[in-house]
Amino acid sequence: MVISKVERLMNLVIALLSTRTFITADRIRATVYGYPAASDEAFSRMFERDKNELRDLGIPLETGRVSPTDPTEGYRISREAYALPAVELTADEAAAVAVATQLWESPELITVTQGALLKLRAAGVDIEAGDDDVAITSTAALPGLRGSEEVLEILLSAIDSGRVVQFSHRPSRSEPYVTRTVEPWGVVTHRGRWYLVGHDRDRDAVRTFRLSRIGAEVTAIGPAGAVGRPAGVNLREIVARVVGDWPATGQARVWVAEGRATALRRRGTVVGPRTLGGRGGEEITLDIGMFDRLAREVASYGADAVALEPESLREDVIARLQAQASMEVDRA
Repeated sequence: MVISKVERLMNLVIALLSTRTFITADRIRATVYGYPAASDEAFSRMFERDKNELRDLGIPLETGRVSPTDPTEGYRISREAYALPAVELTADEAAAVAVATQLWESPELITVTQGALLKLRAAGVDIEAGDDDVAITSTAALPGLRGSEEVLEILLSAIDSGRVVQFSHRPSRSEPYVTRTVEPWGVVTHRGRWYLVGHDRDRDAVRTFRLSRIGAEVTAIGPAGAVGRPAGVNLREIVARVVGDWPATGQARVWVAEGRATALRRRGTVVGPRTLGGRGGEEITLDIGMFDRLAREVASYGADAVALEPESLREDVIARLQAQASMEVDRA
């Protein structure tokens, strides 16, 4: 019987919490329910992904020698580091949890939600989704995962099996969908929104995609094991940079046509005159700030503003302009 990845990870956590000493990968393979009878190489890949998954979730997975006389590497989870302090929520925080339960009430996640509520109530926290202080008019109006559960499930499955995914995506609600082919590295949450991070084969660059802007049809293509997250990549840092919460110390170079893009010009510092494509204008520098907002603003000026550096900004602006051009062609 094949079990889900979530159940396998839970079994792994229970096993690693239950031991005071380090246990080897071979023992984990033999005792933790959920690892199929596969080749050594297949198990090694699966176990490596599971370890990375636990670390991404913030679970303190430790490695060390099995015993003073046995140099074999083993694993365990420190109970002291894993245990949470007593749960103490203010009235406002409890209300926020109640709102979250409304957001996560989809059939795919209801079991997890109920389990979380049970633990909070057991800790003495009063959580009532129907509290008068919590104003909920429609769960569909709340930002986050709502409506994207199936997309998330397919993406997680593709990430787990190491397969490429193909889907339609639009940078904003006003722009058309464009087919993207992506090597998925992981899915993370940031400020209540869900993001897929991976290598975009069409752009040949690292890209971030908000799940709410991905079409319902997501297809895993190609062989399993073809995709893997590069070592040292921090998905949360990538998302934070894109949405503008990462400290923006860099600057962008943009060309603006003479007498055009006045608002953009006012925000920047003029470097000097420059002719581009036979048109006179000036090169300016600006603080990047919110990456997505700057790309959208530069693209809104069309041919009157051209992103020069960094390359990631230039590619993003070009992609927006191409999407807009495709939409105009379709209308014609």
